[in-house]
Amino acid sequence: MAAKKKSPTTSADPSSSALNELKETIKSQAAEIDRLKKQLSSAEPSKTPNAKKVPSGGHAHGGASDNEEILDYKDKTFYAIAYERVWWLAIFLVSLSFTALIMNGFEHTLSKEIELAYFVPLMAGHGGNTGGQAVGTVLSALSAGVISRSDALRVIGKEAMSGLVMGIILGALVGPISHYVMGISMHVSTVVSVTFPLLSTIASFLGSSLPFVCVILGLDPAVIAAPAMTSFVDVSGLMCYFLIANQIFKLFGLEL
Repeated sequence: MAAKKKSPTTSADPSSSALNELKETIKSQAAEIDRLKKQLSSAEPSKTPNAKKVPSGGHAHGGASDNEEILDYKDKTFYAIAYERVWWLAIFLVSLSFTALIMNGFEHTLSKEIELAYFVPLMAGHGGNTGGQAVGTVLSALSAGVISRSDALRVIGKEAMSGLVMGIILGALVGPISHYVMGISMHVSTVVSVTFPLLSTIASFLGSSLPFVCVILGLDPAVIAAPAMTSFVDVSGLMCYFLIANQIFKLFGLEL
């Protein structure tokens, strides 16, 4: 009988110990949760200043005022946006008129080699696309606080070198395709191949430097940098295109 009375006690001991272990586990998990909550609550104030620094990294002189302009964009009327931007577009439209002067200055070259005119839209479009990539990348990095004005030289140099590499690759493709597929003369195809690296380098250089220039001058790079880049790249790229054409034609023994 005594042996039978002991069996319930021995069977109850493992279950009670299991309950005790479960309670201890629950208590330790609750303590761990409380500790994590305290860590999160103490980390929140330190994150707030970093969030405030983001706009100032993109707009050196604007700081909170530039941040307010971004936040107010949703409530701005369409005519207020148009009024703010139209004056800059008018200025850049005047600068784009220099492309007509360049075309007029090289009219003799175009009349001798009409094939050059085929690639004028291609050059303008490629310069705008290349510079647009650089502008977008730099503006995103500035607004996110990833880079600042102190990184300007390093960023501009990196973007210019990437533009050179892209121009070499694309020039090596477009030149042969224009000659062997489109039937363009060898000397004009050579002009296109040689112009692409220089044009890409200029576009990437301007696209990466103009946002920094706007920041230094306290202007809004989101409104000014892209159209300014397009205007300058169109004028400089077209000038380089025709100057290179004159030199390449001389190498081929062509009289202009």
